[in-house]
Amino acid sequence: MADSVVVERRDRVLVVSINRPEARNAVNREVTEAIAAAVDELDATDDLSLGIITGAGGTFCAGMDLKGFLAGEDVALPGRGLAGICRRPPVKPLIAAVEGWALAGGCEIALACDLIVAAEDARFGVPEVKRGLVAAAGGLLRLPRRLPRAIAMQLALTGEPLTAVEAHRFGLVNEVTPAGGALSGALALARRITANGPLAVSVTKRILDGATDRTIEEGFAAQEPLVDRILASADAREGSLAFAEKRPPVWTGR
Repeated sequence: MADSVVVERRDRVLVVSINRPEARNAVNREVTEAIAAAVDELDATDDLSLGIITGAGGTFCAGMDLKGFLAGEDVALPGRGLAGICRRPPVKPLIAAVEGWALAGGCEIALACDLIVAAEDARFGVPEVKRGLVAAAGGLLRLPRRLPRAIAMQLALTGEPLTAVEAHRFGLVNEVTPAGGALSGALALARRITANGPLAVSVTKRILDGATDRTIEEGFAAQEPLVDRILASADAREGSLAFAEKRPPVWTGR
């Protein structure tokens, strides 16, 4: 039997593919544990800068495996949530490469990522209300931060999907690709990020993540120890030396 999650390294990028196309890549306990292990590897490995999450077989993810739910399976990890990332995303950036449907928990996985690259025929939806459920894996918390409030409200209350083109227009999706091209587009975006210092990238993400919940003064106080860490890093020295010597930097993530 094929692994339910396939993990591969592409230079400084860790590509994580949900591999249950026969179940539209629905998330069961095995998928959650495998994704959690993959993002732990991402955060712990100095020569990895970011991750990409995608789905096999033309579907990103149809959400929680309802058969498993009805059988009593817990598909969320304590403190980490659905897929091991919805409540506590990794420190390093994640890109969602979305083909087809990102539905229910699948949409919430995409929302837990920092950037989204979607095929032009992709769809995003949180239809839980249609089943008498609530989008409890972070969708209702993140949608109003990523979309205009009225659009987020309509999406959540009607349960009707948003197209990739609409999601791009509203700023939820970073880039739209031809059908079948989401992973290639995500890798191209990743290469533009991995050209930069990996430690600086992860700290930049951390500062941005907390920025909207703080005043400017609180933000300066919170970022000071993080910035000090960067200034004392080997990568900061390497970046400056490489610039002075007119050569590409060699990053170590330290």
